[in-house]
This record gives sequence, structure tokens and C-alpha cells, in this order.
Amino acid sequence: MHEVGAAWLMTTLTSDPLLIAAIQLATSLPIFIFALPAGALADIIDRRRYLLTVQAMMLITTTLLATCALLGILSPWMLLAFTFVLGCGAAFNAPAWQAITPELVPAEQLGNAIALNSLGINISRAIGPALGGLLIAIYEPSLVFVLNAISFVGILFVLYRWQRTTNTDTLPAEHFFASIRTGIRYARQTDEIKLVAIRAIAFFLFASVIWALLPLIASTQLNLDAAGFGLLMATIGIGAVIGAILLPHLTRRINNNHMVSSATALIASCAIGLSFTSSFSVALIIMSIVGIAWITTLSLLNVAIQKSTPNWVRARILSIYLVCFFGSMATGSALWGGIAKYSDIETALFTAGIAQIIALILTHRFRIPTNDYPNLTPSGHWPEPLVDKIPEHNQGPVLITIEYVVTPSNRKAFTLFINKLGEIRRRNGAYLWHVFHNTDNPTKIIEIFMVESWLEHLRQHQRTTQDEQALQQQIETITTNMERKISHYLPFQ
Repeated sequence: MHEVGAAWLMTTLTSDPLLIAAIQLATSLPIFIFALPAGALADIIDRRRYLLTVQAMMLITTTLLATCALLGILSPWMLLAFTFVLGCGAAFNAPAWQAITPELVPAEQLGNAIALNSLGINISRAIGPALGGLLIAIYEPSLVFVLNAISFVGILFVLYRWQRTTNTDTLPAEHFFASIRTGIRYARQTDEIKLVAIRAIAFFLFASVIWALLPLIASTQLNLDAAGFGLLMATIGIGAVIGAILLPHLTRRINNNHMVSSATALIASCAIGLSFTSSFSVALIIMSIVGIAWITTLSLLNVAIQKSTPNWVRARILSIYLVCFFGSMATGSALWGGIAKYSDIETALFTAGIAQIIALILTHRFRIPTNDYPNLTPSGHWPEPLVDKIPEHNQGPVLITIEYVVTPSNRKAFTLFINKLGEIRRRNGAYLWHVFHNTDNPTKIIEIFMVESWLEHLRQHQRTTQDEQALQQQIETITTNMERKISHYLPFQ
């Protein structure tokens, strides 16, 4: 309802296509700017208290917006400012909100839980815009803003009642900036996350044209009022609900990559189709297809990110994904709004659709994970480090060495396994990792890696997973020294 109210109010305050598209920009840009710090905060402090604070801030903002609207003092720039602040609230809310999903359901139900969450959102997207458009037509957008403010009270109540189970961590929380660096490092060292990010950028940059220009399409191209615009938005929601219901059945029969590619092609076709039509009934059909394609892509990319990320860094990785998502949406909104201003709406839609097809062809080889997700359940299989005297947490850097004996016949397999292990070491905290062989006896191999401090190495012990344990067991089967020699070194003083 709020999206309809803000977008439609802007069309009554100005006819500038760039300012109208800037509503989408003001919604998306804050998430691009603040999502990564928000993800770091959500990983290092209690998520329930964090969400309560953010939702309270959004309640205050929506109350002020509703008050200004009721007093009739809103200008285009004031509306953009309030939308930007609400976007900031969404930026700080989104990583933590998505990261709590795996805390609420077993791992095997995560995909269905994400789809169910999307279904709830899109039922709201189906009902809200239609109801919002009707209320705007009968009364004015200020009523929508009042109802939106009231809705935050319900969210705060649910979060207050949630009894979150927290894991007792004997180690101190990560520092804020170090936490951000850790999240970026983990994403940079994880192929699955990079592939999802590439596909997300290629999709949302061009699909954003429909969201950015939909108020103009409704008011200018289709000559609709607020109720008609709300119905267009509702049709997207109805399509998304249909897509969310069909998705579990389709993913059992069709590869996820093929699903994302098909949905991308559908969105491109819809943008091109909208550029040629002035029929409201045709636009409704196109909007329903947009909803199906949108929810399919959004759900599959979200599942891929969630299942490729352990809990200790989940909010930060989700924030990086959201940066790609909303950064692409914000960039696209500005780009397509500018093209619409200096040419026309039809040219912007057609150009975005063709560009989306080209992007699909160029990124088709970047395949997102399907069912071969890593087992990221904590294993705790690393033994406690042997020390003469327990080091201080801030002592470092720490050098860890591990010695292996590998016969020539096993060297190829060992190389494959140890390189995979090196990727895990780096993403879990190692800033340096190498493998060396002995010049006198090439069967003797030593692995070394370094971390910033003793505390960071203790965190590495906590970050071990079942997948890493299985990999190390494979390495053990092709090395001959039964007693692995592991040594820890601190700077000599």
C-alpha cells in the first residue's frame, strides 16, 4: 500500500519522469549503501534486539510521513527524503530479517520456508496495492501512510514475543570493521556466492525498468487513475503468488539454472511487450507474468545464497547479495528514468528488454548451485591447539603449519584436495596460505597459513564444517603419516 501511495503521490506532485523514477531509486539506494554494515551488525549483536530497534525507527519515520501528508505540506523532495529514510530502515532490517529464517526451520525445509515467506509477501503485494489504490481514489495517499505506520506496531509485537534461542559463544564478538572485512573475504573466496551475485546483477539491473516506470506507464501510457495503478501492482502480486505456489513443483522437474534463465527471458519479453501496448487488459496479463518471473528468480537466488552460507556469516553474505540486488535496482531506476525523460517510456522499456536478453546470453555460463550444496553444519572437529602458555587474544599474527607425506601416486589427488582446503582456509580467516614440498624428499609436504591474531585462529576452530571435515578425511586417506604434525607459531619476542 505504501509503495502505491508514494509512487502515485509523486505523480500528482510532479510530471518529471526522473523524479518519479527516483522513488524507486530512493528505496533501493540506501540498501546499496548500508546493507553491508547492516549485515555486520546483524552477525555480531543479538538479531532480535537489533530488529526491534530498526522497526521502532521505521515506525517513527512512517508516523512523521503520515503527519506531513495529512497536513498537506509534502513536496516532491520531502517525499523522496522520507522514502530514503525508510529505505535506510529497510537496509538495516533486510539482512537480519532474512538471516533469521534458518533459525526458525530445519535445514531441509529452508527452501520451502523461503518460498513460503515470499508467498506471504506477495499475497500482501496482491492485496495491498489494490486496496491502496482504492483508498487513494476514495480519500488520499495520507490514509495509506497512516495504515503503514500502524502496521509497524504489529511487527514490533511479534518480535517482542519471539523467544530467540542463542548459542553461547565463549569468544568475544568481532569488531565492526573487522566483521565487514570478514564478510567480504568470505564472499570473495566462495564461488557459489560470486555466481549468484553475477546472475543477480544481470537480472535486476534490467528488470528494474518495470518497477521504476510503472507509475508513468499507468498514468501516461495507459491513462489510468490511482485505482487502476493499484490493480496493476496487485496483478504482479497475484502472479507472484501463483509462481510461489508452482515453484516447489517446478524445481523438482526443472534445473534451477534453467528456471532462472527462463524467468529472465520472460521479464525481458514483458518489458518489450509493455513498450508496444496501450491496452489495460494486455498490461494486466503482462504484469501477472512479471510477478511469476520475479518471484521465481528472487526465490531461487535467495535459496542459493542461504544454502551456500554458514550461520556465523549469513547476515553479511545476505547483505552483499542485497547490495548487488538493490544496487542494480537503483542504478537501473536512474538509467531507465533518464532514458524515459530524454526520449520516451516506450524506448526505455524496449531498450531494457533487449539489453536483458543480451545479458542473459553473456551470463548463461555462470551457473548457480542447484542441489549440490555444501554441508555447512558446524563440525568442531579441530583439536584444541597445544600451547605451553595460553596466548592473549590479540597476540599475532599466528603461523600454522601442517606436515604431510604424499606418495607420487597420490600427488595429483592431494593437489586437488589441498587446493580446495586452501579456499576454505582463506575464507575462514587466513590472509596467507601456501603449500611447499621438501627439496630433499618431495614426498614431504608442508601446508602453512597465517591469521591476524590468536583470537582469529580460535574463531577458525569454531567455523569448521562437516564439509571441511569430509575434505580433510579425504586428504588423510591419501597421506601416509597417521599422526598429523600441526604446529602453531607466534612472533618471536
